[in-house]
Amino acid sequence: MGFFYKHRILLGFSGLVLAVAVTFAFCFFALSRATAQSLRLTVVIDAGHGGVDGGVVGTVSGTKESDINLSVSRLLQREFEEAGFLVVQTRPTEAGLYDAATAGYKRRDMEKRAEIIQKNSPAIMVSVHQNFFSQTSRRGAQVFYREDSEASKTLACLVQTSLNSMPECVKKTSALAGDYFVLNCSDTPSIIVECGFLSNPQDEALLISKAYQEKIAAAIAAGALSFLSSGANVV
Repeated sequence: MGFFYKHRILLGFSGLVLAVAVTFAFCFFALSRATAQSLRLTVVIDAGHGGVDGGVVGTVSGTKESDINLSVSRLLQREFEEAGFLVVQTRPTEAGLYDAATAGYKRRDMEKRAEIIQKNSPAIMVSVHQNFFSQTSRRGAQVFYREDSEASKTLACLVQTSLNSMPECVKKTSALAGDYFVLNCSDTPSIIVECGFLSNPQDEALLISKAYQEKIAAAIAAGALSFLSSGANVV
């Protein structure tokens, strides 16, 4: 009996040690994972418009800007996540960010976007939009940046260069300074990307194509990743 009793004690002790080891390993893994996530940079993607605010509309297809913005933003999220970044979408669904479509809803929508950007302290913010102009001949992607932010300007120039290098680009343009709420609401390096003109039939045909949306998301991400890898994200 003494032999079996001693072995039962040893087995019980071994089981306890194993349980403690497993628990420690699980906690360590959870802590390591949390630490790794905390060390990853965050990118905020802002899909412009939404809800009752559809933005501009394609002259041929009638496609709403807000729908294209959301589609491109989701593709852009995939690009950044595959590169190892944490991504926060200000508008992850078709809905707007206001509580009700009553007077002042647009202001409330913009303030909510600002709140999300400020709360997450991202490395960069990219706002996705589509352009429109009275002259239907106007084409191409255009990037805007916060005028008093050198980091934003650098980010915008790199993204614009990447967009200009696309085979579909018919005219190379330069990034421009812009006085917009979503650019000025934080000190984060921020840009607005107008992916093309829905007032131009050729641009519109491209912009409603999933294949082209994937291409333009990849081009935006390439320029932004070049900025982030350079360590230039200092306001």
